[in-house]
Order: sequence, then structure tokens, then C-alpha cells
Amino acid sequence: MLETTRTYVARITNHSQVRDDLDQCGFAASKLWNVGRYYIQDRWDEDGEIPDEAELKSELKDHERYSDLHSQSSQRVLEELAEAFTGWYNSDDGNNPPGYRKRGDDHPRSTVTWKQKGIKHDDKHGQVRLSKGFNLKASRSDFILAEYETRPDVVVENIQQVRAVYNGDCWELHLVCKKAIPVEDAPGEKTAGIDLGISNYLAIDYEDGRSELYPGNTLKEDKHYFTREQYQTEGQNGPSKRAVRARRSLSRRKDHFLHTLSKHIVQRCVEAGVETIAVGDLSDIRDDDGESRNWGASGNKKLHGWEFNRFTNLLEYKAEEHGILVDRVDEENTSKTCSCCGQIRNSNRVERGLYVCSSCGTTMNADVNGAVNIRRKITQSLPTGDMSNGWLAQPGVFLFDRESGRFTPREHGDCKP
Repeated sequence: MLETTRTYVARITNHSQVRDDLDQCGFAASKLWNVGRYYIQDRWDEDGEIPDEAELKSELKDHERYSDLHSQSSQRVLEELAEAFTGWYNSDDGNNPPGYRKRGDDHPRSTVTWKQKGIKHDDKHGQVRLSKGFNLKASRSDFILAEYETRPDVVVENIQQVRAVYNGDCWELHLVCKKAIPVEDAPGEKTAGIDLGISNYLAIDYEDGRSELYPGNTLKEDKHYFTREQYQTEGQNGPSKRAVRARRSLSRRKDHFLHTLSKHIVQRCVEAGVETIAVGDLSDIRDDDGESRNWGASGNKKLHGWEFNRFTNLLEYKAEEHGILVDRVDEENTSKTCSCCGQIRNSNRVERGLYVCSSCGTTMNADVNGAVNIRRKITQSLPTGDMSNGWLAQPGVFLFDRESGRFTPREHGDCKP
């Protein structure tokens, strides 16, 4: 059995009774976020340093706004703020750091997270009791008693976290539960390598010589369209309702795309008898010897919306269910190295998507070449046949079909290396 977590979305059946209390907590979370944001700005202006989550918690634990929520809920707000700054890419093309949560004089309803000490679950009656902070207890009660309803096939137990999320019309609960699931034996002993690219979202190479591309055009189109919707409908006092809906639509589409992609790739690996998947570790792609790396105006924009770590996390837990190990490996020089002769040279990548080795003359798809080199990090199997033809030069291409919500293959001849 494998211990993992699953998140279930639940409808609050006594919403009219708990709405005001949840509103108070949502407003309080926004206020605490703004207090933390002000503290970061002050430190930033003073010495050019951005405090981490440990400093935020230590310095703000005695602040009045910290006591509006349960202590663990307040900690989570500050953790999210620190994570937002950590993930922010500070480039020269006008990207802004995380801002304040405020619309004119009003604070929006922020997501509130309760951890185990702030939760009491009554699974028999479908209720969760959520603790409130000291400042909010005096006005009504010490806790929020929310009654919930999930899908009939969902069994809610071993709750680790509860998140109250305002969806624009009402509050809903996201129940994060620990769950034991059966783990299958690995479907085979083969390996696969995945190269996470910015333009071609992903390339995968299998040990048997097959390779595939998964372009991220759909994700980029959605981001362009919904980002434009946000800015065109931005109000003077902050985001309009239409802008907020655009953000939520983009988030839902991105979630569906990433889940569908990771599930599809795991299924392909099961069919190919893969035991281990090597994925390039891109955790330091934004850094250059401690400084922010500049990828150019276009590269910075693509990188800013590139959720490679989240995709890898999804791939890991979906692969585990089938007994497949996901191994994050150092991808240094994998895009520069010829997978045929081993020559390392920047100029070999003559165009986006085209790799031509000046030493051995091999011509192949650049993203697949990187995937082959990443796979070689965990296996030393050598290529067979002419690598300038077939799968490495013209890999199979899977495109995302919006109507079916699935990835479907494209004809081989339509793919250009």
C-alpha cells in the first residue's frame, strides 16, 4: 500500500449559517497577507533583502491581525506569501512582485487553511469543526461548524487539512485526506527520459527507441487569452468580477491540462513497460550563481508561467500507483550534448527544435535529444539504428483535444524536427 493524499471538493450544506463566519476568516486572511506584504516591503527598502517564512512568522506572531485566525491558519497565510515571493521571477521586462490583497477600501475573501490542530471531524454526520482566532471568537462562537457533502463515491477520513475557498458565489471546502492505495508491481524494467521545455512543453524518450512530443500550445493560448481578459477588465479599485472569473477559468484549465498530461504519460509508460522515469531537475533554472537569470523578454514571460515543479509532483504520485519511480536528475548540458557521439557544443542547436551535430552529422529533434540524454543519466543503454531518421528526427506528437479533454496522436508526417 502507498500512503498519499487526495483533495476532495465538498459543498457546504449549511452555507447560510456559516457564511458570515467564513467571510470574517477570509477577510482576516487578506488583512494578514497585507501586513506581511508591508513588512517585506519595509525590509526590502531598508536592506534589499526579502525575509523568508521563518522570519515572517517570528516577527508577526504578536501582531493583532495574526490572532484573527487560528495560529496554524495564520502561519499558512505567511507561508503562502513567502512562497509567492520565492516563485516570483524578478526580470527586467516589467514583471511585478506579489501585491496587496485589496480592492479600494475592501479586502477580498482569501482562501483559509486549517491544519490538523484546528480541525475536528465528525465523519458520521458529515461535519467539520474549524477553529477561529482569538479576536474572532468573542463576536460569535469559538468555532465554525460546517456541514458538507461530497460525491457519493468519496469516503472522507484521515483529514490532514481543510481549505475554505470562495469560488465567486459561495464558499466550498477542499478536504485534504491521507489515503492508502494499492501499489501495482512495476510494469517492466525499462526506462524513459523526460525533457521539460518551454516551447515544446515536454519531450519523452523510451528505452525501446520511441519518442514523443507534447506541445504546450493549448496552455499558452489559454494564458494569453485569459491574461488579456484580466487586464482589459481591471477596475480602478482592483480586479473586477470579470477579471476574477478570468483568473479562475485559467486556473481550472491549467489544472485540467497538467492532470491530463501527467496521467496520459504515466499510462503510456505503463504500456511501454517502464520501471523508472528520469525527469530533468529544473529547481535552479531561475538562478544564476545566486542572481536572477535573464532569459530575455520572451523567455522570461514563458518561464514565469511554467509550472514544471507542479507537473513533476503530479507525475510522481500518479506513477507511484503503478509502481513506477520518478527520478529527478541533473540536466546540465543535456540540451547541448549529442546523444549519438557525446560532443558538447551550444552551436549544435541551430534552431528551436532542431539539433545538428557538427562532429558526427546527426540531425534530430532537439527536445528529444535532451530527453535521450536525461534518460542516459539512469541507464547506459546505447541507441540502435540511424538516429537521424525515425523517432528521434520525427517523434510522435500528441496534441490536446479541447472537446474530449484528452491527448490524441497526430500523424508522423506532420511533425517537423
